[in-house]
Amino acid sequence: MRWGQNESDDLMKPYFYHNLTKAQVFAGGYISTKSGHSKGSTLDMTLLHKINGTDVDFGCGFDFFGEKAHLNYSGVTNEQKDNRYMLNRIMTENGFDAIPEEWWHFTLKNQPFPNTYFNFPVNSTIIKREINNYKK
Repeated sequence: MRWGQNESDDLMKPYFYHNLTKAQVFAGGYISTKSGHSKGSTLDMTLLHKINGTDVDFGCGFDFFGEKAHLNYSGVTNEQKDNRYMLNRIMTENGFDAIPEEWWHFTLKNQPFPNTYFNFPVNSTIIKREINNYKK
């Protein structure tokens, strides 16, 4: 939220919201004052090519704010549209809901904490510890 209040911080504008102001990013619902990600059941997902590790082409970058990011955007190639629908189908068939405005955004249908917003630091040490705990 601090980022949104600082209009002079426009370093990432060309990559994520080039046609919008920060106020429009919030008003358009691209960023919420309370993020569903903080509930632990929402994730942003993309795909990589198995052989070379490059990003699969979805027609725009991850977390791009604008119509070009919409699942049904008509200005992408057939291959890019197929990639979007493939990811959407895989995720929805496996228990996630999608939103039409972001081809990469998915929320677990049966959220374990639907009304809880968590607020704790996440860093590589915490992630490694949790992965090790999960493996036990």
